[in-house]
Amino acid sequence: MVDETTTLGVAPTLAFAVPPPYNWPSVTIRFYKYEGLGNDFLIIEKEDLGEVQLTAEQAIVLCDRHRGVGADGVLVLDTKTPSMHVINSDGSVPEMCGNGIRCAALHLARRNDQKDLEVDIDTAAGPQPCIVENHERTGLVTVQVSGASLSPGDIGLRSETPWLDESLRVANHDLHLTAVSMGNPHAVTFDDVGEARFELGAALQRDPHFPDGVNVGFVSERQGNAMRLDVLERGAGWTQACGTGAAAAAVAAVETGRTKRGEPLSIRLPGGTLTITPRETGDPVQMEGPARFVFQGEVEL
Repeated sequence: MVDETTTLGVAPTLAFAVPPPYNWPSVTIRFYKYEGLGNDFLIIEKEDLGEVQLTAEQAIVLCDRHRGVGADGVLVLDTKTPSMHVINSDGSVPEMCGNGIRCAALHLARRNDQKDLEVDIDTAAGPQPCIVENHERTGLVTVQVSGASLSPGDIGLRSETPWLDESLRVANHDLHLTAVSMGNPHAVTFDDVGEARFELGAALQRDPHFPDGVNVGFVSERQGNAMRLDVLERGAGWTQACGTGAAAAAVAAVETGRTKRGEPLSIRLPGGTLTITPRETGDPVQMEGPARFVFQGEVEL
């Protein structure tokens, strides 16, 4: 069924019913669907939840592309603080999501009917300053992504020293890996492994050096300050884009001497391109890219 009204004045409200059986009381939840370079999210305002605490199981159902609404993750957004809590499509909780925070910033601009907005959004990785420019359904969002670190302790890496092009034998391949935290853990390789990335990504996520898991980035087609990046995300699988993954790849490129510090890098992901500017070690990394409102609806769980 379709309700032709909409509080944000753009798209109709779509009503979904998720089939039973599930072991929780029935609840109707309003959501807003957004995407950033094809990395898609359901934003649920914390105020709409009231006393309801969205569970990992409910998030999995919502993200199911066959029996739910479909998304790479759910963003529970406190619009008053503001703050963002992320639940991946597998129910796990990451510290930060670069594409997600651009979507959250655009949502705040749209709900407040502001063409341009500067806002700090708090996350488990700390506050992230965001600027939304000239939006309609789509907005250009710049984020100062904090938390860049090479420290093994910040990454959850079992090593006494940072990894910069560290050699590691993985699934019968010799890889060179750079480990970076962007508030969440990343392992980046500049070895062009082609289709082998599918096997290698899964193997790296199981590697004992990363006991809490890791996002794995594969850089290829690098020419000057442009590169292609494919990311196997922890908790979401192979996605169209990963904002923190692009930031981690930019940091890795600078720290291994492949590019110059302070210069914008064009990072092309399957879903589109992000512009990333890494600065001094430990400083916030600037990420610039689009976010787009898709539709809003209600779902009965």
